[in-house]
Amino acid sequence: MAALPPDARRLRAILAYLEARIAENETVGIYLRLQSDAVRTALAGTEEAPRTPPAPERRRPTLPSFAPGHPGTYVVQQKRTPDGPEPAVIHTTDCTMTEGTPHPIRPHEARAALTDPHIEPCAFCRPDSELGILD
Repeated sequence: MAALPPDARRLRAILAYLEARIAENETVGIYLRLQSDAVRTALAGTEEAPRTPPAPERRRPTLPSFAPGHPGTYVVQQKRTPDGPEPAVIHTTDCTMTEGTPHPIRPHEARAALTDPHIEPCAFCRPDSELGILD
């Protein structure tokens, strides 16, 4: 251990710091013991309970043509800032540049939206080129 300072004020500060760390670790130790007891109780309950067969798997419904993840679909990304909303951005559904929570739209809605001056196409995935809309 490094040499301790000679004055009482700094020694008291060091002692208070060390006691706080000891108290924190004691609290962590108590918490971990409580969690460990809860896991042991749950484990004992599962070992005593009779096994039930797993539920049968459900088939996933087919995606509608405008659902996110379906090829040929588009999403609108809206950004709000402290100064007001920024222009909305249209992306292809698989675009990695989409931020926030995008809203799915159909191709004809994307075409119509891209004619609005307050809506921009993503410069990365270029949905306007895919839709046949060129500047």
